[in-house]
Amino acid sequence: MKKSKQYISQLIRQSRADGDLILLESQMPEHPASTKSYLALKPKAWIKAWQQKIEISDGNSIRQYEGNAWDFLSRFRNEHHEWLFGYLGYDLKNHSEDLYSKNRELVNAPDLYFMIPEVLLEIDSEGDVKLVKGKAPGMFEKDSPALEFSIKPVNQISEADYIQKVEQAKQDIYEGEYYEINLSHPLEFTLEGDSWDLYEAMKSVGPVPFGGYACVGNIAICCSSPERFLARSENQVWSQPIKGTASRQNKSETILDIEKLRESEKERAENLMIVDLVRNDLSRVAVKRSVKVSNLFEIQSFETVHQMVSTVECTVSESTDSIEIIRACFPMGSMTGAPKISTMKAIEKYENYKRGIYSGALGYIKPNGDFDFNVIIRTAISEGNKLVYPVGGAITSDSDPVAEWEETMVKAKAITNIFENLQQAE
Repeated sequence: MKKSKQYISQLIRQSRADGDLILLESQMPEHPASTKSYLALKPKAWIKAWQQKIEISDGNSIRQYEGNAWDFLSRFRNEHHEWLFGYLGYDLKNHSEDLYSKNRELVNAPDLYFMIPEVLLEIDSEGDVKLVKGKAPGMFEKDSPALEFSIKPVNQISEADYIQKVEQAKQDIYEGEYYEINLSHPLEFTLEGDSWDLYEAMKSVGPVPFGGYACVGNIAICCSSPERFLARSENQVWSQPIKGTASRQNKSETILDIEKLRESEKERAENLMIVDLVRNDLSRVAVKRSVKVSNLFEIQSFETVHQMVSTVECTVSESTDSIEIIRACFPMGSMTGAPKISTMKAIEKYENYKRGIYSGALGYIKPNGDFDFNVIIRTAISEGNKLVYPVGGAITSDSDPVAEWEETMVKAKAITNIFENLQQAE
């Protein structure tokens, strides 16, 4: 079934009235890590979790439970051997370890959400659509409206406060509390207009291999992620942590920028620490002695940054449950630091907000157990007209606090460039 990209845009605008939806989009088909694009519509069953409170719907009624979100997700999947689309919020860490999240919530989103779509479409790089399940709606008569939205900054941490937190983290590292920690801070905006238009604008600023757009109730997720958290194909599992960033301001100097990043001892050390952490996570579910690093310190280039990416993979038994694999590795080590438990405790202390969806994972699980999830970074999360865009970076013993602040600002360009463009257009 051949359709245009305009059809997908129209379908998303129209289908939000019929319930939640999730678009997982490979925006860079030439990128070596890219995967297929999917649009999941019309949930016929779903599961949500807020801390210990679980809600499960079969489309006719909603049942409520108390318990561990991971256990209920596993049970939900075992009851429904179908496609699952959804996200895992960062605070699911509290369901795996003796941890807690008491910081302020910026948006009221579930810690976990997965749905079984009644309609599932697969989209290729040319915008052609293949029907995977259900009945696809026809073309709509009206064209999609022009971009009409605005974002205005309302709150963010000061440079001085962030630098102070970096210096405190460096003192922890000096005292042996941990080796590396990811510290983030949220940029807060007001959003006027359609979140889908915002997502399209973010994509135009810089396409990525693991983009995503989701509407879950009154929560919208506009994700421009360059990073894969975890994927499975039969008995092979792999992760692609990103650690190491260089600004891409002048494309004529790209080769020099790449070489500088590739040879940076600091960036390589950051990346290697997370590679070791991911190796350790995978070893908990892998066939003995099958964990390996197949690609170390690869440089991948995006519109505003160059990134250092490594690939860690392993073999698992065919009988190993996919939810258990994800649970063993969650959250992504690049978003915590090493060791994981110590850094997650410190993150709760130093950050002043509940991460929620940010630094979790967005993706799908197939009926056969294969799955693919990104890391939710470079992501705008909105509730009504409230919009949050967190940014962060890895702190090590030799981090320059000012440079770390500047790196978070580079990562924020996916949203701040849009704001600047809107200002210039006025």
